[in-house]
Amino acid sequence: MRLSSGKRRILVAEDEYINRELLKNILDDEYDIIEAEDGETAYELISQNRKTLSLILLDLNMPKLTGLELLPRIKEDPDTKGIPIIVLTSDQESEVESLNKGASDFIPKPYPQPDVIKARISRSIELAEDRQIITATERDALTGLYTREYFYRYGEQFDKYHPSTDMDALCFDVDHFHVLNERFGMAKGDEILKKIACCLTSVFSDQDCVVCRKIADTFLVYCHHHDDYTEMVEKIMASCSELATTIKLRLGVYASCDKKIDIQVRFARAKIAADKIRNNYSVYVSTYDEELLEKELFNEQLVDEFPKALEERQFKVFFQPKYDVRGDKPVLSSAEALVRWFHPAIGMISPGKFIPLFEEDGLIAQLDEYIWRSTAEQIADWKKRLGISVPVSVNLSRAEMYDPNLVDTFERIVEESGITKKDIYLEITESAYVSDADQIVGRVKELRDHGFFIEMDDFGSGYSSLNMISELPIDALKLDMKFIRNAFDKHNDTRMISIVIDIAEYLGVPVIAEGVETEEQYLALKKLGCTIIQGYYFSKPVPADEFIKILKEGEN
Repeated sequence: MRLSSGKRRILVAEDEYINRELLKNILDDEYDIIEAEDGETAYELISQNRKTLSLILLDLNMPKLTGLELLPRIKEDPDTKGIPIIVLTSDQESEVESLNKGASDFIPKPYPQPDVIKARISRSIELAEDRQIITATERDALTGLYTREYFYRYGEQFDKYHPSTDMDALCFDVDHFHVLNERFGMAKGDEILKKIACCLTSVFSDQDCVVCRKIADTFLVYCHHHDDYTEMVEKIMASCSELATTIKLRLGVYASCDKKIDIQVRFARAKIAADKIRNNYSVYVSTYDEELLEKELFNEQLVDEFPKALEERQFKVFFQPKYDVRGDKPVLSSAEALVRWFHPAIGMISPGKFIPLFEEDGLIAQLDEYIWRSTAEQIADWKKRLGISVPVSVNLSRAEMYDPNLVDTFERIVEESGITKKDIYLEITESAYVSDADQIVGRVKELRDHGFFIEMDDFGSGYSSLNMISELPIDALKLDMKFIRNAFDKHNDTRMISIVIDIAEYLGVPVIAEGVETEEQYLALKKLGCTIIQGYYFSKPVPADEFIKILKEGEN
């Protein structure tokens, strides 16, 4: 480190006055020199100047504390171990010992030519400063673990020298780490990450392995093969849970790595395995296998072919009718637009396979706008050809609720297609309201203020409070399909559904039940006071040309 004078500081620890003066005369023009005549004084000066010292010239034969005694003290102290040390000695045997104890170089006595001394000092300082720069980029500032780039490099180096060693690639993730940050604060979150790093270092300390913090709450370990990691993960979670509430770790394992595969791909496979058990609180460890590989390749294919599928209109909108059941006879009241992908080679792909994938890859907004526009065009076509108009609801993902241009987008769709705002309903999942409630509620109010009808979808899955529900801007409550199935599966215990219907009556909005499959469910829901029913009991989702029959029947 350079001082304000522009010079680097050197400590000359030498008990002979003449030798100190000689070195000072050689170095004084280029360096700021401080002196010590014995080992204890040298140790004090090192402690006082640990942040500014660039080098120590250390005589091995000093009073009070010899150079060989002082060397390990300097190298064992984290604050001083990085300072390069050149020993000054005439004892060749001591040269080897001092190098083994951490010295960077030695200068023999009697001293060589000044240019030789300067060259050795300059080179030692340069190497030490280069090491400091490397260390700063090599280690994660928070945890002290390797950074991703160096981790991969050291892993490759390990493979080079241990080609036959059976190795596992491990990926540790913390479930919902952002929630921990929100609940306990960033400082506590950092403390948890440091604790995980400490546990990983401790657990794998007895073997050759490399550990890194890849990013945020993701940690990677390259280690010898183990048959079972469950106990290890439970031990780490128990240790970390002392700092906060229960912490759930997910471990993805790519076991017995194929070393012909790029090391980054190995850990990508471990990450795939870890993601497989996201939100599964009963399983901590997941192992990568061929099935996961096939799924990953399939997902990559879907993502790659998405633009072409949009362009060729491979995505088709299906419609599932909703019936008002308050009267003696069910009456068609509206429908829901649902997407299906008809791939030219694969055939029909279930939305359960591509919707979560596109949400994760950020493609869902493009797909949703395609569905909105296709639905609006179909509504306009029915009105023009048949003179029949039934409102159709379309789904909005949580990500789209953050779009400041969302209202303008729907205004354009309505205007360009020639339909009215009463023709298209907007379904927003309950979980969207629960997350970032103020911003989402503000966006929904904006949509309603512009005349759009809002349905809260999947009610019963998002755990919103009763107080929150009373303040939400909605026009209808739609019960979650699993909520209904569970109610009828458990000895027809429909008390919770009855409570929700009472809440809807209090709010003055209708209740929509989706996923109704049997006459028993239909009659029970009708008796409880459910307003609108949707499900296979009436009709599965059908393509537009088949839905025309349902429209015409509804007119009769």
